[in-house]
Amino acid sequence: MAAADEFMKYRSPLVSRYASKEMAYNFSDRKKFTTWRKLWIYLAKAEKALGLPITDVQVQEMESHAENIDFAMAAEEERKLRHDVMAHVHTFAHCCPNAAPIIHLGATSCYVGDNTVITTAFFLNIHWILARVIDRLANFAEKYADLPTLGFTHYQPAQLTTVGKRTCLWLQDLAMDMRNLQRARDDLRFRGVKGTTGTQASFLQLFQGDHDKVEELDRMVTEMAGFKKAYLVTGQTYSRKVDIDSLSTLASLGATVHKICTDIRLLANLKEIEEPFEKEQIGSSAMPYKRNPMRAERCCSLARHLLALMSDPLQTASVQWLERTLDDSANRRISLPESFLTADIILSTLQNITEGLVVYPKVIERHIRHELPFMATENIIMAMVKAGGNRQDCHEKIRVLSQEAAAVVKQEGGDNDLLARVKADAYFAPILGQLDALLEPKTFIGRAPQQVARFLSEEVRPLLEPYKAKMDVKIELEL
Repeated sequence: MAAADEFMKYRSPLVSRYASKEMAYNFSDRKKFTTWRKLWIYLAKAEKALGLPITDVQVQEMESHAENIDFAMAAEEERKLRHDVMAHVHTFAHCCPNAAPIIHLGATSCYVGDNTVITTAFFLNIHWILARVIDRLANFAEKYADLPTLGFTHYQPAQLTTVGKRTCLWLQDLAMDMRNLQRARDDLRFRGVKGTTGTQASFLQLFQGDHDKVEELDRMVTEMAGFKKAYLVTGQTYSRKVDIDSLSTLASLGATVHKICTDIRLLANLKEIEEPFEKEQIGSSAMPYKRNPMRAERCCSLARHLLALMSDPLQTASVQWLERTLDDSANRRISLPESFLTADIILSTLQNITEGLVVYPKVIERHIRHELPFMATENIIMAMVKAGGNRQDCHEKIRVLSQEAAAVVKQEGGDNDLLARVKADAYFAPILGQLDALLEPKTFIGRAPQQVARFLSEEVRPLLEPYKAKMDVKIELEL
């Protein structure tokens, strides 16, 4: 098809606009069908090794044509046969006439279909990107471990925290996602060589009732495919709960990314933290001054899609009848690739964000100054009591002055003048010399810096040890 014709039909933005070339290739027809051919070669090799009449010439012929796929022929075969696997069996056989009789011998469609999905998911690099995101944020948290900032509960100003401590809340969720991804990957098994309904009956017949050879066949093919274990029991397919397990870890990751990027968007509104902004980037077509958090918004938008995709494997697993029904197929062609593509996109975008986060300490300091006098009232009361004052009298004085200052802020749009009111009231004369110390922001952050240091050293840095080899890879976003 001519290149111009591509613009005459729908193209998924996941691939045409956002996905990395590597992840897009992982779910391409080229990768899928070459994997099918590799699986047929593994099967033929193992069957030959175990005594079936398969020759070296046949195996070598298959290996020499593993990458030589006539996609036009395969499409034509599928139009005639209405069966994608048999279409590719015929296409492979066409270029391997000697091997034609033994291609797909004893197997069912799910031998290539399910094992390809498992193999693709097992060898994806999502955890490497996640490790780099965690690394960037860990460095950011360490740098700003003791920079005070307003905490927010209910999105209302609350007790102070630090920029680094808040970042550790993000890191904790990402670390949980990393452990979930590792567990899901470690739990993945090869479907193996199981036959039409999972009983291995066709292979038992091929090996004339030799159960040991059938088990050895399953083990050999599993090992050739790069796995240590295969599922011991399957129907025609591996259990569709395997898809639930894999995609639920991605959906959970999506929830984490959405929360982090929402926080960044809220902080960008306050002008405390911003994502990277290119020199020639345009924030708004109408308002040239704007610096919109476009990357974080993209992450949130696609993370919602990732969360929504989770319903597909749940429903698919629940409606599989007996040994299998085919109503899983069309759904999985969409939900599985899109889940991995979307996870890859939001993580790559988040890595780009975390490699260029900008902090504005003076803005953060101004916001603290605006709110801190109210937060310091308890400290002022305690200082007055130590200086000989009555706690209840002091509380009432502070209450009245606080309400007056709040009225200036809320009704007149003025600055918080509580400190000026305290200084002007003779009642507080005994502690005027202590006010600056009582209002030092770092006295309000508790153990935040110590928590950051311990969390990074005990939980985050050890988690990243296996990924050091590829930690320097940077992400450049392209459209």
